[in-house]
Amino acid sequence: MLIVQDAYDSTDLPPGGVAAIGNFDGLHRGQRAVLERVRERAAALGLPSMAITFEPHPLAVLRPEVAPPRLTTPKQKLHLLEDAGLEVALVVGFTEEVARTTAQSFVADFLHRRLALAEIYVGARFAFGHKREGNVELLHEMGESLGFVAGAVEPVSWKGERISSTRIRQALSEGRAEDAEEMLGRPYCVTGKVVRGDRMGKKIGWPTVNLASDGQLLPQDGVYAGRVRFSSLPASFDCVTNIGTRPTVYENYQRVVESHVLDFNADVYGERVELDFHKRLREEKIFPSVMDLSAQIGRDVEATREYLSARRRLEEQASAG
Repeated sequence: MLIVQDAYDSTDLPPGGVAAIGNFDGLHRGQRAVLERVRERAAALGLPSMAITFEPHPLAVLRPEVAPPRLTTPKQKLHLLEDAGLEVALVVGFTEEVARTTAQSFVADFLHRRLALAEIYVGARFAFGHKREGNVELLHEMGESLGFVAGAVEPVSWKGERISSTRIRQALSEGRAEDAEEMLGRPYCVTGKVVRGDRMGKKIGWPTVNLASDGQLLPQDGVYAGRVRFSSLPASFDCVTNIGTRPTVYENYQRVVESHVLDFNADVYGERVELDFHKRLREEKIFPSVMDLSAQIGRDVEATREYLSARRRLEEQASAG
């Protein structure tokens, strides 16, 4: 996939194509529906498929105090766009200057004159430009006069409501990792680096890897069944992850993300890691003793084995039939 950073200021843009426009944080099933329309139309016209996205999130510039926590890092987003089959990603650096650009100017100058797009697709509720004055109706009207096609893709619903990044954030903040996965179309994943902890897990019989995350939203505190991938290893591994302050061992401790990786004994300090959250097993709580905590972790490990084994069986059945 061709990636153009700072595309709004670039003098070397790929002309022509069919494009989707959006923030694409999370790249959930609703956003993927827009990308799928773009891929279909690009293939039919023999043109490149493109995604135009913004970094950082506009609210991080305009109202940082209310900017939502990210579901994906910029790097994750680009990988997901490539996985979705897009051929070009144009990253518009969102600045106060860009925020002052009118919707009409953005369409006429950037989308039409500089990119010469043949077709443009957005989500039905997408808004852009100064004071969010632009929408699909404006795109359609300007397309008729400038010679491009514009359209909206209807939202994808789950359990009777529209899938959105906001709804996914709410699910994760409540520990509903399985619901988030249903809306994303994949397990929720946090990336980061393995850092040294206090080795308390090893002292009580359950060594852990500690994750310094890249700043994405962390699910609600608790214990989760999931899987982890390390940059130097080709396989992924089952794990039990705890998010919280470890109240049985410490008072007023910092929030940590630590995973006990099942059947694993490699040195991975300093490595990049991708951590998936499949199911919340329980809340974090205070145990009468460290021995009681250790026994509970053992039960968490067995629950994780059972859950992920059953999950793999279902996935194999689905693939076979």
